[in-house]
Amino acid sequence: CAYAELNVKMIASDPGITAAYNGGTHMALEDMGIIRSIPNITLVEPVDGVMFADILRQAAAMKGNFYIRLLRKMAVKIYEEGSTFEIGKANVLREGKDAAVFACGLMVSETLEAAKLLAAEGIHISVINVHTIKPIDAACVTKYAQKCGNVVTVEEHSVIGGLGEAVCAVVSEKLPCLVHRIGVQDQFGHSGPANEVLRDYGLTAENIVSAIREIVRPENK
Repeated sequence: CAYAELNVKMIASDPGITAAYNGGTHMALEDMGIIRSIPNITLVEPVDGVMFADILRQAAAMKGNFYIRLLRKMAVKIYEEGSTFEIGKANVLREGKDAAVFACGLMVSETLEAAKLLAAEGIHISVINVHTIKPIDAACVTKYAQKCGNVVTVEEHSVIGGLGEAVCAVVSEKLPCLVHRIGVQDQFGHSGPANEVLRDYGLTAENIVSAIREIVRPENK
């Protein structure tokens, strides 16, 4: 499809660990890495139904290949009805000076919860929803990396090939700084309740809080 420059929209359901009891054979933890390597394709991961509806309308009206990565059942509503988005432009959900946290998909709601917990400790993070992983919003990544110094990426995907590597590619060329990637650490999925599997792979709000505490030390603030 991409080589022939066709007009194809692919809707991919059940990414990451949300396949739950279906286990590792059904858990797409590598798909974004595969898709990102294909020329002439746009990769989007909506976080909720509001965003999906708007992104789908845009994708249908645009010529080209799209891979739209959908959550299964666990989506937390982030946006108000009628909200609109721009494909290729990240969405800043929360401002903070101590770390810039770039998240996508299911991990956006976990990151927002982590931000509340960290704020109670006096650590304030910027939370950026990178709904378009390709092409990534390099201007936004650079701006918040420069603003905060510390960069964290959070994805329900392998740390190889996904959002984390996309962010690393930007900052390594534009503004070298520390990047901590939270995601599945080069492993296959396994069966279990989705919330437990999230915890097993270190993808909960508490895991995000712990990682950011390590990066944002009081003496460096």
